[in-house]
Amino acid sequence: MKTRVNPVFGLVFSLIAIHSCSGFYLPGLAPVSFCEEDKSTDDCQTTIQLFVNRLDSVESVLPYEYDVFDFCQDVKEQRPSENLGQVLFGERIETSPYKFSFNKDKACVMVCTKKYAVSNNEDKKKLEFLKTGMQLNYQHHWIVDNMPVTWCYDVEDNQKYCNPGFPIGCLVTPDGRVKDACVINAEFNKKNTYYLFNHVDITITYHSGENEGWTGARLVEATLEPKSYKHEDENKLSCDGSPMEIPGEFTSDLKLTYSYSIKFVKNNDIKWASRWDYILVSMPHTNIQWFSIMNSLVIVLFLSGMVAMIMLRTLHKDIARYNQVDQDFVKISPTSNTSMSYEDAQEESGWKQVHGDVFRPPRKGMLLSVFLGQGAQIFIMTFITLFLACLGFLSPANRGALMTCAVVLWVLLGTPAGYVSARFYKTFGGEKWKTNVLLTALLCPGIVFADFFLMNLILWVEGSSAAVPFGTLVAILALWFGISVPLTFVGAYFGFKKPVMEQPVRTNQIPRQIPEQSFFTKPVPGIIMGGILPFGCIFIQLFFILNSIWSHQMYYMFGFLFLVFIILLITCSEATILLCYFHLCAEDYHWWWRSFLTSGFTAAYLFVYAVHYFFSKLQIVGAASTILYFGYTMIMVLIFFLFTGTIGFFACFWFVNKIYSVVKVD
Repeated sequence: MKTRVNPVFGLVFSLIAIHSCSGFYLPGLAPVSFCEEDKSTDDCQTTIQLFVNRLDSVESVLPYEYDVFDFCQDVKEQRPSENLGQVLFGERIETSPYKFSFNKDKACVMVCTKKYAVSNNEDKKKLEFLKTGMQLNYQHHWIVDNMPVTWCYDVEDNQKYCNPGFPIGCLVTPDGRVKDACVINAEFNKKNTYYLFNHVDITITYHSGENEGWTGARLVEATLEPKSYKHEDENKLSCDGSPMEIPGEFTSDLKLTYSYSIKFVKNNDIKWASRWDYILVSMPHTNIQWFSIMNSLVIVLFLSGMVAMIMLRTLHKDIARYNQVDQDFVKISPTSNTSMSYEDAQEESGWKQVHGDVFRPPRKGMLLSVFLGQGAQIFIMTFITLFLACLGFLSPANRGALMTCAVVLWVLLGTPAGYVSARFYKTFGGEKWKTNVLLTALLCPGIVFADFFLMNLILWVEGSSAAVPFGTLVAILALWFGISVPLTFVGAYFGFKKPVMEQPVRTNQIPRQIPEQSFFTKPVPGIIMGGILPFGCIFIQLFFILNSIWSHQMYYMFGFLFLVFIILLITCSEATILLCYFHLCAEDYHWWWRSFLTSGFTAAYLFVYAVHYFFSKLQIVGAASTILYFGYTMIMVLIFFLFTGTIGFFACFWFVNKIYSVVKVD
């Protein structure tokens, strides 16, 4: 007798596995040791280089490079090599003029001075752009030893929050309203005035390496505090006094002097491998995450109970009765006066009555097979990416690794897409195999690329750092047409060589007429209802994912995400099976497209939630940013539609095959 694994047991097992896999951490780069100048060796650096990344804002989707804002620049600017994921996400890391000698404290050091003349139009443009950056609350992102330099401050309930970015400055509006970071200092109170954070107090914490077996010290924490000082004399800086004010109206020449102070603190209690913990712990999301998981588990338990009841009670009774009637019907002679007939026995439940039509090929079988191929490709890609992320290979320290991994996997998984699409298209009786293969390789990726290209044009026109360079676009096209498309053809070749999938029952020549359906068994209400429960499982996790994308918050909870992925898998499957059973009982045998659209409709709820998030959580202003938000959202919705629709289809396909294979049909 075959044993069936309880999905709830599987979830508990996954939870334990995820909890254990979050216990260790694989950093993105090897540790670097630092020494004082008189103790320098080949394995021990003396100079700490501060890198700067692109600047971004929660009020705009357009990130900009550091150099665009006319800050102090490095004399010999260098850019470390960036992977595909970093380029696609718009990261632009470069060296800065901030360079420190290890363990050498310094106070109020000048970096550079920028002068703006009223008579110079170029200066006017630069200053105006800087003020726009402060008005939209653009944030610096600095990096030391591959670790973000954070700004830590107290929030509600005496909690400390460590932000991996800090603002350029802030604004007091003409009507006296204090915006954004201007609330940190009571001196920021002059109307229609910008306050520039032109000074930073940097604190670098290090582990000395005592009794650890390595040479030198390792950096374990980097924090800063932005300040605003009006440096009257650049030859004799004084880091106190009045703040650096920039009037709303540019009527007189202006001089901006940038400076910094740095101090080093020894702390051997923080291990190098856990140096990101202070940032992650400051994000109080864990309790909400567990609430989300428990909420999803309740939905899964409810659905599992319903499916188990149908499987074990209703279906078991149906099948036993059908098979018993078959045997009794053979024994009963035609002259017998028995009141029970074969048709009477089937009146209670109608799913067996459509056995001659249930495997009738669907309309638009070509499109459905293409969607299934693409959905299988996305499903395998998502599973492997999340599993690797859960193990720590795609941690925040390994910048751009998540996106790079996803793109490379998608390219290499063309074979399963071609195979699945070809097998189902052949089963549907299709003969245009060339069209099928080309659509599988080009349709959905083509839509995504066209959307991405249009968004990239907008970014390019706006001069944003997120605009993907032409060379990278060519490289993506080369990956697509040079690797993914040929692999899709290979998969399709093997798919078409396979024989047609055997169906457990024969299909009748003449289609059966479908009886009048009640409101709830009609296609549209069923499809709309089908997406509610899967969306209920993911909407809390979705909030954190959207936060990480649009509010530039760090996302690191891949263990939770992997668990939610498994819950979504089970929920989509069970919801689709339930609705499929109800429709078959109502003698509606058009289940092919309905099974795909039932769970795929979760993507419609995702879009509605994204619209709600845009209007309720974000402060995005400007037409370009709005178009970009919805343009990228449409890409996410399409991918999620294919992913969830494929899960629902395969679950329903297995269910229909299973129930019709165990009943005896003449």
